[in-house]
Amino acid sequence: MSPMRYRTAFRLSRSRNRLPFRFRSRPHSSESRIECRPEPRSSFGIAFDIDGVILGGRAPIGGSPRALRKLYGASGTLKVPFLFLTNGGGIPESRRAAELSEVLGVNILPSQVVQGHTPFRNLLRRYENELIVAVGKGEPALVMSEYGFKKVLSLDEYASYFKDIDPVAQYKMWRTKQALDCSSHLKESVPRYDVYSDRVSAAFVVSDPVDWGRDIQVLCDILRSGGIPGWENGNQPPLYFAADDLEYQAAFPSQRLGMGAFRIALESIFNRIHHSTLEYVSFGKPNPFVFKNTEALLAEFQPSQFDDHISESGCSQSHDFKTLYMIGDNPLVDVKGAQQAGHPWFSILTRTGVFKGKDNHKEFPADMVVDTVEEAVDFILKREGTS
Repeated sequence: MSPMRYRTAFRLSRSRNRLPFRFRSRPHSSESRIECRPEPRSSFGIAFDIDGVILGGRAPIGGSPRALRKLYGASGTLKVPFLFLTNGGGIPESRRAAELSEVLGVNILPSQVVQGHTPFRNLLRRYENELIVAVGKGEPALVMSEYGFKKVLSLDEYASYFKDIDPVAQYKMWRTKQALDCSSHLKESVPRYDVYSDRVSAAFVVSDPVDWGRDIQVLCDILRSGGIPGWENGNQPPLYFAADDLEYQAAFPSQRLGMGAFRIALESIFNRIHHSTLEYVSFGKPNPFVFKNTEALLAEFQPSQFDDHISESGCSQSHDFKTLYMIGDNPLVDVKGAQQAGHPWFSILTRTGVFKGKDNHKEFPADMVVDTVEEAVDFILKREGTS
């Protein structure tokens, strides 16, 4: 069996995530010497996982609203740079930020939300005008469209144009009337793109799939045919996963199977029915590049007295954090990722999600273990002398 090709060579664009926490430059004459007098910059930042740390299902847990309020000043301005670093997704970052703001009672900006599929935007130049399929719960096609992809279909819509592609569809009585009505409408309508002759250039698993059986079947059809279901075997189109979590913590007491489990199922089946092994690229934690990019994004929250022309005067805008804290609930994802990223990352493990052990995790021990996210924030502020 040939080895699986695995790549993580994409970097988040800082310009797309630039935040308005910058001050106007002071006027100066051409004869005056420019002095670099930046505003005080925080020596530390925080990345929060969401599921199992901030939320349990849709409800706040672990005193998360109180914990986050401690990161703002009395006037409501951001005192400590932080963002949410989650492998979840399925909706645009702007909508996730709005939902978090409402539930947690603090103002969260879209630039403070990094989801598993956020790096997909870096593939826009390659697939902007190519037909692509987006898989998963929520609104995966909308997510990709907002990133700028011009020809994107959800797998739900794409599959609906191929008669009998799902041989057991008639037995799926669990489907809602709304979904059935939508499916019937799509089957009777003319496809927005020529799906019968236009090859799928890439498939993106944006969020956790809902109908595993149908999705595995259709993805196998696309991937082994070279991009058009029903055709003879062809070269496999690229396949991208937003994350590779085997399990995650939701509202149910025990952990739920995640995108990594779906990937294992798809890969096992594909490798049995195709002459070549499945090739894919997986993003999300624990890949070290996610943490390196998070460091760059957190630096954008730092205020400066100068505009972009400051770099022309020789004044550096770079900023090195003394410490970056990753607060998560999954040792195999959050702690492992922080450890692989190395300095300046410091991992904190909560007991409100996947991890519930009395002691530290044996294989991937965190730098600190606490009961809740509020306890984690209190520890950080005390350690940094800002409490």
